Amino acid sequence: MFRAVDVILKKRDGQELTNGEIFTFIQKFTVGDIPDYQAAALAMAIYFRGMTRREIVALTRAMAESGHVLDLSDIADYAVDKHSSGGVGDKTTLVVLPLVAACGVTVAKMSGRGLGFSGGTLDKLEAIRGYRVDLSEAEFRQQAREIGLVLCGQTSELAPADGKLYALRDVTATVDSIPLIAASIMSKKLAAGARGIVLDVKYGSGAFMKTLDAARELAQVMVQIGVDDGRDMIALLSNMNQPLGCMVGNALEVREAIETLRGDGPQDLRLHCIETAAYMLALAGRGQRWTDHTENCALIEAKLMDGSGLATLRRLVQAQGGDVAMIDNPDLLPCAAHRVEVLAEDQGYAAFVDAVLVAKAALILGAGREKKGDPIDPAVGVEVAVKVGDQVQMGQRLAVIHANNPALIDEARSLIQQAVRLSPEPVEPMPLFAGVIDGRKS
Repeated sequence: MFRAVDVILKKRDGQELTNGEIFTFIQKFTVGDIPDYQAAALAMAIYFRGMTRREIVALTRAMAESGHVLDLSDIADYAVDKHSSGGVGDKTTLVVLPLVAACGVTVAKMSGRGLGFSGGTLDKLEAIRGYRVDLSEAEFRQQAREIGLVLCGQTSELAPADGKLYALRDVTATVDSIPLIAASIMSKKLAAGARGIVLDVKYGSGAFMKTLDAARELAQVMVQIGVDDGRDMIALLSNMNQPLGCMVGNALEVREAIETLRGDGPQDLRLHCIETAAYMLALAGRGQRWTDHTENCALIEAKLMDGSGLATLRRLVQAQGGDVAMIDNPDLLPCAAHRVEVLAEDQGYAAFVDAVLVAKAALILGAGREKKGDPIDPAVGVEVAVKVGDQVQMGQRLAVIHANNPALIDEARSLIQQAVRLSPEPVEPMPLFAGVIDGRKS
């Protein structure tokens, strides 16, 4: 006879759970046969005792199979997906997916909303008038089949156990557990049906994982989960000690993504997107094509420069009901009423551009949400004008605040001035990546 308390006790005492115990616990919790307090107790036991690789894979599969698992084999021979662990100014999905799809690779992605300093991918997309993030599975499949690219919200049927468990972790101080984080992320990836998955795992002040070692550990666990489930996996370790690109804020980030797909945009964002997209091609090639990383990067850059990526983004927006005039003319995107420059009060070299403080400024202006359901102002945010290593003169523009409420400007300005720290000595630019974990070689 199965008893939830026996599972909790076993993990509390540091013993290894069987696959059956994990699956049964998750299934019963999902349908309400196990109360929240027992699920919270198991989460706390996992937090302190950890899990073996086999246990983490079993937990992930159980969460994925708690709802509907998509099979995309009737849509595409091989679909790829990407996941970013989130970061300040991370609008890479809006650039990377159209570039990969422009190479003829099917990308069918479900994204989430942001909770914290700035909006998630769905919040950014909703800055485009009319864009539909809620698609039925039939619409999801049809669009993936017809244009090779779909980007929408996660359905409630996708890994419902994760939603229930995460709500408990959020209020029981068990969010930052590597097994639980990895299972949460990968359960949705496995349920979404892609065969190849590229993970962009960020580290630094503006990331959930503050250190490179912690990010590497999380990335390795997630890659192992995917490999053990038969997926092709690559994880990139990327630096989030300063904002990615210049724009932090929803409509601002859409504008910057469009500029990048036009062949312009900030160099760090452009290079980050090319690198990520090239690894997605490598997975889609399955060792038979797109095997040379330098050639992959060149192909992606060619799709960026010839307008193919931008044209694919336009088709995506049109297919999901968005106003393509905003893609053709980004000036039509929501704009804030006030634009205020933040000027340097000293001179030197930018030694640190604190992503967290920039993000807090954007949050104060209304670009993010502190709790689920909070409204977001798509027009507001921060435009950062300096990168680590840049020489800065007194009176030079450090950032531009985009605000609708003038009463919030002074607080945002103060945070930005604190965020940019100057050194009298030259400073090396910050690297974009710190390593790659290739599951095909493990």
